[in-house]
Amino acid sequence: MSSLSLALRDSSTMLRRNLLHARRYPSLTLNLLLTPIMLLLLFVYIFGDAMSAGLGGGGRSAYIAYIVPGLLLMTIGSTTIGTAVSVANDMNEGIIARFRTMAIHRPSVLVGHVIGSVLQSIASVVLVGLVGLAIGFRATDATALEWLAAFGLLVLFALAFTWIAVGMGLISPNAEAASNNAMPMILLPLLSSAFVPVDSMPGWFQPIAEYQPFTPAIETLRGLLLGSEIGNNGWLAVAWCVGLTVLGYFWSASKFNADPR
Repeated sequence: MSSLSLALRDSSTMLRRNLLHARRYPSLTLNLLLTPIMLLLLFVYIFGDAMSAGLGGGGRSAYIAYIVPGLLLMTIGSTTIGTAVSVANDMNEGIIARFRTMAIHRPSVLVGHVIGSVLQSIASVVLVGLVGLAIGFRATDATALEWLAAFGLLVLFALAFTWIAVGMGLISPNAEAASNNAMPMILLPLLSSAFVPVDSMPGWFQPIAEYQPFTPAIETLRGLLLGSEIGNNGWLAVAWCVGLTVLGYFWSASKFNADPR
């Protein structure tokens, strides 16, 4: 077999392994998935009418349209915490040491984690999106091309943060530390434009919300689904995703190929 065929075979094997783990131990994924769903229901039904006043009125329905794109991206951030925990478990339970002695394509171990996590992230996004549709979210003005672009952005965002999560898992001494190290995946969207517009925040806080990966991605997703102005956010979102993917890949590869700790 060619080296490419071996790499594809071993990567698919590692992907099946990680998907089986996710199926046998669904509690972590469910716990991380419940966070954005609970926030969606909380902000819509408890704070929706009050929060919509900051958007120029429109009531709860206007706030549903505003908040759902941010919660979809937050879902990706929270789901990738499970990736960091899974990688940390693998590194500390001895299975990676066993893999190092086997005639397998070494990067396939990480590739299996990444592809499996991206698939789980997209499945989680679909579930949160269905909850959003059930409570009244609509994107009737979005064309088929805009829906496709929105899906592509979600996949690219999931890929970028999955590689970062893999790196966090590799540097963590145990699963608890991996979960703590990956907490910015949930905290960053809380500090973005997911819940309120950036220009409604205090002046000193606006740069924190604006100059981070979640805000341009959220604004781009809103523009694609709701027809709002995208401006430079589209290019910024793609640049953040590509940059984080490259950074996460080389960081993870260097840590994985280093001498075992």
